[in-house]
This record gives sequence, structure tokens and C-alpha cells, in this order.
Amino acid sequence: MSLTIRHLLAFFLQYGVFGLVLLAVADDSFLFLPIGSDLLTVVLVARNHAGLALYALAAAAGSTIGVFFLDLVCRNLGEAGLKRIVKPKLLDSLKRQMQRRAAAVLVVSCLAPPPFPFGAAIAAASALQYPRPRLLIVIFLARLARFALVGWSAIYFGRRILRIANSTEFLWFMGIFITFCLIGSILSIIHWVRVERSA
Repeated sequence: MSLTIRHLLAFFLQYGVFGLVLLAVADDSFLFLPIGSDLLTVVLVARNHAGLALYALAAAAGSTIGVFFLDLVCRNLGEAGLKRIVKPKLLDSLKRQMQRRAAAVLVVSCLAPPPFPFGAAIAAASALQYPRPRLLIVIFLARLARFALVGWSAIYFGRRILRIANSTEFLWFMGIFITFCLIGSILSIIHWVRVERSA
């Protein structure tokens, strides 16, 4: 398990900024990944403090590209299609919030940690035809702020974070987590394919 996590982390780390962009694209589109953009940003910044601005920009850009792919699907599905993938109570709540202050909901979804339904908020905004250029600008700026804060935390707590990341307990936890993420990704892809076909 620990070797799998190390190899996966090493894979993205070896590409540096490009690895971070790739991971952020996947992380904020349709996949569940065991090594999120936040974690990779932390490790990269902890190793190179001077790269904070570049890493924050890369992660924000990758996240925005991932959201663009999600938007392409959800905008075509519309509200009727959205009802097939989002729970009714959550959809009603998001719809009310989007009609009042969509930008604020999107900013909160970008900044809030899990389990805030980031994907559901993006899907709702797209299905309800929130303007795409505005959506992508809001996402980029809010994600940039998030990753800048994450990077700053890495500088402040850098050594402690690296010690935790290298611990056996953390690697076992990530090993279990990666199993759930792989299952979640497979189910997510199957679900989106079915929704697309029925639409």
C-alpha cells in the first residue's frame, strides 16, 4: 500500500508544475483521486518555498480546466438532467442559493474543504446556465486564493507536514483511501455515461 502511494505521489512530483496541473484537472472534473491538488501543492511548496506563486497559479489553472470539462457536460444536461445526478434536497437548496447569489456560492464551494459539495455546486451553476466566462473567472480567482493559502500553510508548517506525509500510519491511511477513490472514480464514470446516454 505504502509503495503504491509513494509511486503515485512520485509520478506527479516528477513533473512538478505540469504534474500539479494534470492532477488538478482530474481532481476537479469527474474523478476521485487519493492525492488531491491540496496535498501535492503542500509537498511542492514545502520543498521549494520560492515556487509558491507558480504552484498556486498552476493548481488554479488546472482546477479551472477541470471545471470547464464538468461544465461542458452539465450545461448540456440542463436542470432536468441535473435531477438525475444530484439529490433533490441538495438540488433545491443549491438552486435557491444560485438564484440569489451564484458567485458567492461558487466562491464558498471553491474555498470550503470536503465534504462541501464542490462538484454539485458547479453542476448546478452550469445546468442553470450561469454564464460560462463568469463561472470560469470566479473559479480561477477563488481557487487561486485557496491554493495560495494552502501554499502559505506549507511554508509555515512545512517540516511538520513532510514528517506526517512520510509516516507509516499516513501511508496506510492513504492506501485505504486510494481503494475507495478508485471505486468512486469507476462508479462516477459509469454514472455520467449513463446520464449522458439517457439525456
